[in-house]
Amino acid sequence: MAPPRNRRPGFSRRAQYSLFLGYVIAVAGTLVGAVLLALSTLDPPAFAALRASVGEVTTPLSSGISGVGRWFGSIPGGIGDYIAVHDKNAALRKQLADQHALFMRARSLAYDNQRLLRLLKVREGISEPVVTARLVSSSASSTRRFGVLNAGSWQGVAAGQPVRGPEGLIGRILETGPNSARVLLLTDPESIVPVRRTRDGTPALATGRGDGLLDIKSVAFAASDFGPGDVFVTSGIGGIYAPNVPVARIIRRGRDAAIGRSFAQPDTVDYALVQRAFMPAPPPLPAPSNAAKPLPSKPAP
Repeated sequence: MAPPRNRRPGFSRRAQYSLFLGYVIAVAGTLVGAVLLALSTLDPPAFAALRASVGEVTTPLSSGISGVGRWFGSIPGGIGDYIAVHDKNAALRKQLADQHALFMRARSLAYDNQRLLRLLKVREGISEPVVTARLVSSSASSTRRFGVLNAGSWQGVAAGQPVRGPEGLIGRILETGPNSARVLLLTDPESIVPVRRTRDGTPALATGRGDGLLDIKSVAFAASDFGPGDVFVTSGIGGIYAPNVPVARIIRRGRDAAIGRSFAQPDTVDYALVQRAFMPAPPPLPAPSNAAKPLPSKPAP
């Protein structure tokens, strides 16, 4: 059996010193307390002044200790607030993303509605349009410029019919299938459209360049005075395109012809309207001024 531990103070000098110091502090505290009690009883003003002096000395220390305590006490609350704010920020970000998606969808629907309303107005102004179809694709990287409609011969589409969008002329039907049609775009080098300038009716030809732009060449003068900002519409000459359909606006002068940009950009057009070829009726022949009079009949013998 292990011997009991020796708990006597004399076993350790450090323990003896600690016990002695404890006694000294206890006696000193008792004396100080007695002195303060006697002072508060015999001389209250002096005790009040002493208490105020001690308060002035210990107040900064007490404030510091109190601040440290409050800081340590606020740590759990701060951690909780941080977690709550983080969760709330995540919820707000998710809500903002959802609202942004809804906003973009509403914006897209509004854009489609505007284009369809404009196309409907165009359709109302045209007598007997063939069909309204979706322009499903268009070439933009080669020198030849074609588009594809999701309507063909079964819907009444035929080669040579003009195609236009809400902004203006797109091109004409080049070839058709049962449910699709190939469109020769205005910007194709094989596309030539008779046009006229809106402000004075000057005739010109709009020819595709193959790079998304048009060459506007005057047919009335050797050197045209076409400048940036001039607007051109179809003239109706040729019997394919109806008159007054917007075609292009001049963006800069060229060496041999002015360079224009078409109003209808196939890469931004979703729906297009196929029209019948414009063939104006020939003017009526004037009545002859000197019409031959019938000879009088001779009486029978």
